Amino acid sequence: MDDVSDQYAPEDVEASVNAYWDEHDAYEAAKEAHADDPPFFFVDGPPYTSGQMHLGTAWNKTLKDAIIRYKRMAGYDVTDRPGYDMHGLPIEVKVEEELGFDSKKDIEEYGMEAFIEECKSFAERNREKMDEDFESIGAWMDWDDPYRTVSPEYMEATWWAFKRVHENGLVERGKRAINQCPRCETAIADNEVEYHEIESPSIYVRFPLSDREGSLVVWTTTPWTIPANEFVAVDAEMTYQAVDATRDGETDRLYVAEPCAEDVLREGRYDDYEVAEELSGADLVGWAYDHPLADEVPDNPDAEGTGQVYAADYVEADRTGLVHSAPGHGEVDFERGRELGLPVFSPVAGDGTFTDEAGAYAGRFVRDANDDIVADLDAKGYLLASGTTTHRYGQCWRCDTDIVYLATDQWFITVTDIKNELLENIEDSEWHPEWARDNRFRNFVEDAPDWNVSRQRYWGIPLPIWVPEDDPDPDAEDILVVGTREELAERADGDVDPDSVDLHRPSVDPITITEDGVTYERVPDVFDVWIDSSVATWGTLGYPGNEDAFDELWPADLIVEAHDQTRGWFWSQLGMGTAALGEIPYDEVVMHGFANDSDGRKMSKSLGNIVTPEEAIDRYGRDPLRAYLMSHDQHGADLSFEWEGLAETQSTLNIFWNVFRFPLQYMDLDDYDPADASLDDGELTVVDEWVLSRLQSVKAEVDAAWDEYAVHDACNAVLEFVTEDVSRFYVKAIRERMWEEADSASKRGAYATLATVLDETIRLLAPVTPYITEEMYRTLDGGATTVHQLDYPTVDEAHHDPELERNVAVLRAVEEAAANARQQGGRKLRWPVPRVLVESDDEEVREAVDSLADLFGERVNARSVAVVESFDELVERAEPEMGVIGPAFGGDAQEVMAAVEDRRREDLTADDGETPYAVTLDGERYDLTAEMVSFRAEPPADVAGADFEVSDDDGDRTGGTVYVDTSLTDDIEAEGYARDVVRRIQEMRKRLELDVDERIRTRIDVADDRVAAFVDERRDLIAEETRTAEFDADADDLTEEWDVEGVAVTIGIERLEAEQRAA
Repeated sequence: MDDVSDQYAPEDVEASVNAYWDEHDAYEAAKEAHADDPPFFFVDGPPYTSGQMHLGTAWNKTLKDAIIRYKRMAGYDVTDRPGYDMHGLPIEVKVEEELGFDSKKDIEEYGMEAFIEECKSFAERNREKMDEDFESIGAWMDWDDPYRTVSPEYMEATWWAFKRVHENGLVERGKRAINQCPRCETAIADNEVEYHEIESPSIYVRFPLSDREGSLVVWTTTPWTIPANEFVAVDAEMTYQAVDATRDGETDRLYVAEPCAEDVLREGRYDDYEVAEELSGADLVGWAYDHPLADEVPDNPDAEGTGQVYAADYVEADRTGLVHSAPGHGEVDFERGRELGLPVFSPVAGDGTFTDEAGAYAGRFVRDANDDIVADLDAKGYLLASGTTTHRYGQCWRCDTDIVYLATDQWFITVTDIKNELLENIEDSEWHPEWARDNRFRNFVEDAPDWNVSRQRYWGIPLPIWVPEDDPDPDAEDILVVGTREELAERADGDVDPDSVDLHRPSVDPITITEDGVTYERVPDVFDVWIDSSVATWGTLGYPGNEDAFDELWPADLIVEAHDQTRGWFWSQLGMGTAALGEIPYDEVVMHGFANDSDGRKMSKSLGNIVTPEEAIDRYGRDPLRAYLMSHDQHGADLSFEWEGLAETQSTLNIFWNVFRFPLQYMDLDDYDPADASLDDGELTVVDEWVLSRLQSVKAEVDAAWDEYAVHDACNAVLEFVTEDVSRFYVKAIRERMWEEADSASKRGAYATLATVLDETIRLLAPVTPYITEEMYRTLDGGATTVHQLDYPTVDEAHHDPELERNVAVLRAVEEAAANARQQGGRKLRWPVPRVLVESDDEEVREAVDSLADLFGERVNARSVAVVESFDELVERAEPEMGVIGPAFGGDAQEVMAAVEDRRREDLTADDGETPYAVTLDGERYDLTAEMVSFRAEPPADVAGADFEVSDDDGDRTGGTVYVDTSLTDDIEAEGYARDVVRRIQEMRKRLELDVDERIRTRIDVADDRVAAFVDERRDLIAEETRTAEFDADADDLTEEWDVEGVAVTIGIERLEAEQRAA
């Protein structure tokens, strides 16, 4: 134990522990120790292998690691297989950047197979880097065997699930309004759309009515969608007005919503207007209008029902109260158009350019055509007003390109058909926090549309759908869905080896299946990448290949991710689990927050506010970072990262280190082995019993926190116990017992108590701070290969004494008040005081202090302690009430008040009893009523007081006052000066780096004869407290002059010669 550093140095500790773990294969030892325990099926949410670890992922992996370590120590055989999401746009976009590609055309020219090989290589390289990142923060998972969404077994798990969904009648091909990334040329899901502020056109357009005078006025920020307009929507119950508006001498009849009329006319710069008629929205339904760009877009459908007004529930009294609706370019427009049986006109290709159907605008990128469309509307007299507006708009989550809304043919899982089952299955899961399930998640699921699972890309799991080669648009019942590699080999027209077949594109693209005379070919799409991770709970088990593991473990006991996954992984798993198996695939969810900067802003390169885990580790260490992250609320609250908070956490762990280091030198001297500590060996004092009871209460609190996965509460409870109870209170209480040279039952009791507290505290904190706790465990015990093989501590009721804890809580509040009173009285704690009195009218408070009077006396350094209901030595001094005395005595009031101020009550009391009080000034008596004087109670001279408060069992506040007598006697001064000298000698011993048992010679020269006599009187005390063997005028290894209470004291110390030390 000699090599334990005086200071906690995270870098040194972590390097030492990492080397030890590697040398002794500690991770495997921990797993093996719990291999026969009941199973706990944890499933890791797979991060994309497209970036590097940031502070948020460090938080996520630390939380998962802490839970896994805890569960293992709590007696479970934990599944800890890490996962990686290695397909999809996140990878493709990164590879395109590396290759300098701008579009899908570049990929086609490069070659699909070569591009996919680049994606494979990139994903695998980055996975290895991410392994290193996660291991660098101490995450213990099975890094040698991660589940990878690119593996054949995992891809097969996805195919199998989709086949089940098809068998359940939930697969459909159809046209839907989707989010399209024009750069990536693929559909993206709603939860893959990120929003930002953009400036867009803001135009008011007149749609001329066909069979009556006037125009409908609509407003839009997407002029490029007007070529695809098919109807105008109104609110059936809203009031609309026919307004005759005058401008430049001409009158236009305009139809707008009544709440919007004045704003619309102001935008159109009309001089005056008159309301010609009021109608309800229902009155407008069925009105026909002429398409404003009919000449420019001749292919715009003129089928029955188009070009009319319809009611819709998405209309609000905003801008004009009439909504231009293009079913080919908006989700709500599409749904309403489908209800109305209207055709879907979407003259835009996947790259965002207008097709030939767009007539005059063909070949133009849609947003580039906005100016031409506005100009055409203006030239035809249909543009009422034009400007710009700033608003939120969606962009692709991977390439940051603004999306376009298209209606295209896609493959869907029709989750709307099982919405009730989805909502019921939510109830089968427990969430931490619960509100995330009952509000955020439920709301998202309630509104979830059918799941678009097809993507027009390359690097992904191919859809296992084969369609008749002569029928590219079949009904769902006419398609083939393949569920496994074995099935593919059995049904394929050519030879397919199920053990070696690569299920990626382009390998599977040419495979055909012929059945009943019909040849089927695979659709070219790949799965939405969220389908990959949706099957993680069985994909990580190798199911359907490994049925035993699935039968034993599924569904997952726990999953853990941030709150963005309510729209992502939490949802995709629920959707797939319900659609394929009818169940939710996880039992419990922990949802944590995001890591932001100190102002609560998202960290980003553009803001220059990124804090990397590497930077935090370099500055403060892994354990401080882990403890800092885990001390924050893990239940949905975002973290605003602060360097000061991380520094404070390191300081807290330094306190833990000092507590751990404190007894080692004494134990070493006494050949005491903390690994063999027994509370039955030695004598336990009340302070030992208290700290052991506090330990039980903390364990109970920690158990309750872990039950709710409130890791922050567990972490903070232990750290607070270490700092407030053990370091600030217990260690200070037992210092003198440790310093005793001779063996004693009291000393052994202190050793055993502190060894027990350290052993259990180390295990309590091990899941959160694995490095420092491993180092401490190796020093104190080391019987097991790693602390993580051990059991997590449980409550020992034999050492639980809640009443003692309550009494000590009172004592500590009283002690703090005593310290405040000492400060008022100018007396340091090293100097004893004659007496301390505790006054309280609360019987329970008095009983608590009485029961611990000896301990209290030691801690406040008082020769005597008294506990009273009322302190009868208080002096009552008068305070004149100016508002009453002034009117009563007029010009004499000031003199009367001066005479009253600070007088003792008894000195003011009137002798004759006619009035309560009286004063005499220049021979004249002034009678004072009770209202003229109030009194304040003050302690007598040399007594200082301070109030205290505590909570009773009901949570109500109670308390009292502590009075400290700071009067001096020769005896008190002698001890005070002696203890001041002891403190200086102890500091000098530290500077000479003396061993705790090393004896010294000491010289003490005091400049004041009186003080010198006091010090001489206490030489025995000084010798005992400082290991002084003799007082020698020539001691001079280290000499220093000190100021002790204003008196110059010169102290010299030197080591004893070796032979004298040996003697």
